[in-house]
Amino acid sequence: MDARLAVIIPTLNEAARIRAALEALAPLRARGHQVIVVDGASDDATAELAAPLCDRVLSAPRGRAVQLNAGARAAHAGALVFLHADTRLPERADEHILRALEEACWGRFDVRIESRHRLLKLVACAMNLRSRATGIATGDQAIFVRRDAFAGFPEIALMEDIAFSRAMKRRGRPACLRERVSTSGRRWEARGVLRTIVLMWRLRLLYALGVAPQRLARQYADQR
Repeated sequence: MDARLAVIIPTLNEAARIRAALEALAPLRARGHQVIVVDGASDDATAELAAPLCDRVLSAPRGRAVQLNAGARAAHAGALVFLHADTRLPERADEHILRALEEACWGRFDVRIESRHRLLKLVACAMNLRSRATGIATGDQAIFVRRDAFAGFPEIALMEDIAFSRAMKRRGRPACLRERVSTSGRRWEARGVLRTIVLMWRLRLLYALGVAPQRLARQYADQR
């Protein structure tokens, strides 16, 4: 396998965060890895701010799965890493990923939620334990995959990470790395921590029961 990573970041109105996100990836770029930003028609200066700090800025129709797939098509590396703009990889993440992909075709990191709210520490712990038990990863955990095993994210309105994990599990169990990515607690804090926890569990349950992702996306938007 080509021992390079392509880190793909979908963005939408991330002007306040994209510079810090990309500066954190500068050591990876210095070691020869690729960073691609895929912007979904932001209304702010996200794309302009990103351009000097990454290898490519692409435009794609709005939608996380669509944006991730567009980035994957443009990548020139043996492994793909899908990273949210408010998530930071651990030090030497490339070494951890490439070592894991020697044994598995995909994987994810444990996650830490950056917040003063103590309940979010329990949320992160529960996410990590659940993911390890079920083999299902979430986008907050920086999913990575061998390029030759990547068949694309289902281009659905919500739960694309869950659908992707289910499909990848048929190829093999994920590498569940104990090194932690750090992700912002902003969406929990903005809506209210307890309210967001209940909402996300409700949406996951409805998805498991077969409710269409388009309906779930509307419910998610209505609660913002």
